[in-house]
Amino acid sequence: MQSANPSILGKSEVNPNESPREPVEGEARRLALVVEYDGAGYAGFQLQKGQPTIQGEIETALKRFTGESIRIRGASRTDAGAHAQGQVVDFLTSSPRRLDLFPRGLNYYLPKDIQIQAAHHMAGEFHSRKHASARTYRYNVLNRPCPSPLARNRWFWVKGDLNVERMASAAQSLVGKHDFRPLSPGFPPEKSADRRVTRWDVWREDEAVIFECEANGFLKHQIRRANGLLLAVGKGRWPASVVADVLTGKCDEEVGWDSIPAHGLCLMKVTYPDFLSMEYSTEYTTESSAEYSNDGGSGHGVDRNEEN
Repeated sequence: MQSANPSILGKSEVNPNESPREPVEGEARRLALVVEYDGAGYAGFQLQKGQPTIQGEIETALKRFTGESIRIRGASRTDAGAHAQGQVVDFLTSSPRRLDLFPRGLNYYLPKDIQIQAAHHMAGEFHSRKHASARTYRYNVLNRPCPSPLARNRWFWVKGDLNVERMASAAQSLVGKHDFRPLSPGFPPEKSADRRVTRWDVWREDEAVIFECEANGFLKHQIRRANGLLLAVGKGRWPASVVADVLTGKCDEEVGWDSIPAHGLCLMKVTYPDFLSMEYSTEYTTESSAEYSNDGGSGHGVDRNEEN
């Protein structure tokens, strides 16, 4: 199995044995958190009025832990039902709490399907979304005759034969800089749909077929639409050349295919340039403490943005 590491916030040159500095009272700091979550019970990452969201839960936990009303920013706006192993969020805080207390303190208040894996001090101008140089997503397909109750929230079940070699070959047409508008219906015409994809791999592991892609950014539904087209290629519905034809608009006939559901999608990691190295970091510890008992509320809903 190919694996992906958690989110990378650059390369730190800080001595890992050095203790984090004590926060200065009243001083605003920008922190970044690496977040892992199961998105099955949420209406996506971004705040939506009256709907449970990942952002809403994290902001509620921050309120209870710090006593501050904090608005966070996410590196990627994952869809309803999609998951993350390495989402990155950032925010400003004047809380006097030490950096190393943030993971376990927030995890005490967060639901068990959302957990902080690491915390970092960042430069004040750091922006988790705008400064990301790459995002890596994985889409999991369970390819066997019968579905799995245990995997139903993390794997998209597809029965029947799939030609993985043909899909892997077709996926290479997605690599490079392209206008991906054909894979994102409804994308605003006044905005650039150019994205640079560095890899789009497809491989099999027993009953699993895994799609993994990395790019500087993705359009809304681009990954699910592209992998849906690749599955149609794998089923023999279309030749491998159809992917390039769809991107360039050179199809001899109308090409139709289904977008696949979000529950098979997982944000594996977010990568940042080396110059955005963290000042200090603390990895998640399984310790938790009942000392965190402040109460608080959640944020207000805003419209979802069209980009990831």
